[in-house]
Amino acid sequence: MDAIVEAALRKWPHVPHCYGWLALDARGDWYMRDERIQAAGPFPRPKGSRIEHEKLREFIERNYDHDASGAWFFQNGPQRVYVELEAAPWVWRVAAGPGWPVHSHTGRAARVLSSWLDEGGRLFLATDLGHGIVHTQDMGVAASAVECGDWQPQEIEFSAMPARFGYALRPASA
Repeated sequence: MDAIVEAALRKWPHVPHCYGWLALDARGDWYMRDERIQAAGPFPRPKGSRIEHEKLREFIERNYDHDASGAWFFQNGPQRVYVELEAAPWVWRVAAGPGWPVHSHTGRAARVLSSWLDEGGRLFLATDLGHGIVHTQDMGVAASAVECGDWQPQEIEFSAMPARFGYALRPASA
């Protein structure tokens, strides 16, 4: 977490949390969801405005974390902005090479512990950082990891993943 964020938390420890305004899609893109978009329906339809500003995305990604209940958030100074997830808290990029290197949409390297297929044929990885979906552009490389036997996906219903892997797709205020 950024030092400026930690300082803001110490200075203003009781700022109310924010829900519904930030979302992460299955390709690792962040979306702002204003009141109009929220009223139009739940994420991911409609998605909202894609965050394209590089420095803002980097700030969100450096301050992305989860609470004890498995709800993911962006710590924006003293305010915790909870994130709605389309598929999982992490979106994995997979590289060809020894051990099939994996890194998250935030740029963090991860070690694969197990692999999972949902009913739609989407590939998910459980890693030392947590559970996430493989980016669609990397499915060819991921298929090679499966074909050579390095990854042996188990089948699981998408609806069972959040409970099994301890995360919330749509955090709600208490």
